[in-house]
Amino acid sequence: FLKIPILYIKLIFMKNLSFICLLFIFSINQTFSQSKTSDINQDIFNSIERHSSNLINISDEIWNLAETAFNEHKSSKILADYATENGFSVEMGVADMPTAFVATYGKGKPVISVLGEFDALPGISQETKPTKSPLVEGGAGHGCGHNLFGAGSLGAAIAIKELIESGKISGTVKFFGTPSEEKYFGKIWMVKEGLWDDVDVNISWHPAAQTEADVQSSLALIDFKIEFFGQAAHASMDPWNGRSASDALELYTTGVNYYREHVKPTVRMHYHIQDGGQVVNVVPDYSKLWMRVRDTKRSGMYPVYERVVEMAEGAAILANVDYKVSLISGIYETLVNRAGGAIMQNNLEILGPIEYSKEEIAFAKKIQEVTSKPQDGMDSEIRPLMDTREHPGGGSTDVGDVSWNVANINVGVATAPIGTPWHSWAVVACGGMSIGHKGMLHASKAMAMTMSDLYQNDELVKKVKNEYLERKGNEIYVAMVPDGPPPVNDN
Repeated sequence: FLKIPILYIKLIFMKNLSFICLLFIFSINQTFSQSKTSDINQDIFNSIERHSSNLINISDEIWNLAETAFNEHKSSKILADYATENGFSVEMGVADMPTAFVATYGKGKPVISVLGEFDALPGISQETKPTKSPLVEGGAGHGCGHNLFGAGSLGAAIAIKELIESGKISGTVKFFGTPSEEKYFGKIWMVKEGLWDDVDVNISWHPAAQTEADVQSSLALIDFKIEFFGQAAHASMDPWNGRSASDALELYTTGVNYYREHVKPTVRMHYHIQDGGQVVNVVPDYSKLWMRVRDTKRSGMYPVYERVVEMAEGAAILANVDYKVSLISGIYETLVNRAGGAIMQNNLEILGPIEYSKEEIAFAKKIQEVTSKPQDGMDSEIRPLMDTREHPGGGSTDVGDVSWNVANINVGVATAPIGTPWHSWAVVACGGMSIGHKGMLHASKAMAMTMSDLYQNDELVKKVKNEYLERKGNEIYVAMVPDGPPPVNDN
């Protein structure tokens, strides 16, 4: 009679003991895994700190050069040379663009790439001062922080290369040097060339006014040129013998401006008149403008594009001139990847916020004062991962085209004060001093940590890739560029 409860008690004890042992083993494994991850993160920090002075110097050199679209010969070479110096195999001039390159290290899977941009914007040269003060009157400046973008991404790639070299992770890392993001969108031709065909996951960052895992899309965009061809005549003696190309241009832009009331709020339209005639006493026989249409979705952008192309014919008929419409290039909205965003978010939380000196905060507040913004200083607070909005605001990027061809993870890192007008002298000022440098190195660490997580965990790679395939669905990517090579000589 007594044997039954004793046996039962023994079974319960053995069962609990097994559970405790399993729990203990799991705890040991988890601790070991966390310890390994912590060690690798420390290796990443050490690498980026070791290269930090060189990365800052590279960033500052590119900042000083301020080379614009497809003219970034020295900037590209600086990045490519440092990649070569650090053991990467570098292929220059890819996709028929002299300033585009791919730097590769390692072998086998996974293949993880990181993007680096380095082109500047015309007309916004600026000293590293919190008040408007051109470094070169009328010169270019890095008003989008691409001097930081390229150097920061290369820092992440080097940290991963060193981990592969030491045997702590395995796989292949690629750094893509991508030119002309601000004008012609060089990544489109790199995508067409199939440069991401063997890549599992791509990582990208962008200078910003806040630090966050970026799970918002961008705006799809299309650029095209409209030319009108008329007949020149004396503007006073015999204007009736003339057919004015500038009349057609004005009629066209008037039509576009009336059309603004009848498009959805997500649509944006911009134009830049490049030639409206040369002198006042001649009826112009030629005019030209650059037209741009955007929407949060390519599917919404395209009908608007088709409509404004039709308007060119209407303007030509009204002015009795001929016309020509030429596609320049177009880019997709960014395909969001929340699984990748969650990995990046975790690493941002591990890193914590960027710390700023009193001098840096004063610099930031002065910029806010001069640009009529609340003087709130810098913001590098790490917030929870945001919901993805269906129709975001903001700008456009050719990272969108990359994201429709490979799973893509984005992060934004503070390199300028809150509320700073982007594409302005104020961003240029911050990108050439310590506020920008701190953000750049922070981005290097966040990207390298995220890349190392992917190298160490095949399941994370699968999860990110599966979301990419699900979001892409049946969409067949078609590059929106004219036939032929990139317009590298059209500047």
